[in-house]
Amino acid sequence: QVQLVESGGGLVQAGGSLRLSCGASGRTSSGYQIGWFRQASGKERDFVAAISWNGGSTYYSDSVKGRFTISRDNAKNTVYLQMNSLKSEDTAVYYCASRRNYLPLRYERDAYDSWGQGTQVTVSS
Repeated sequence: QVQLVESGGGLVQAGGSLRLSCGASGRTSSGYQIGWFRQASGKERDFVAAISWNGGSTYYSDSVKGRFTISRDNAKNTVYLQMNSLKSEDTAVYYCASRRNYLPLRYERDAYDSWGQGTQVTVSS
């Protein structure tokens, strides 16, 4: 199984940018997809973006498409989420999750089997 740790969250003004990182350890050699999800206070955990093992396939929710970019550096076992043009509605705890690298990319929470502890992103208006 893959263990995940998120970092890079914080407080930013609306219109600003943040880059989140998801560091992986454990059984990383077998290939894995990464998904980013977020959970606002009192709401369900929603899909944000996903990336395949080789980075050749990405998938975004409509709410972040054009503003967020997911990428990965397998040499560093790290996946990034670059978030630009942040809005107050992006405020949430952001989680990364992994699953075996079977295409197509998935947006369902239940499709992922390992989760990080989350990192808080707060966007002030």
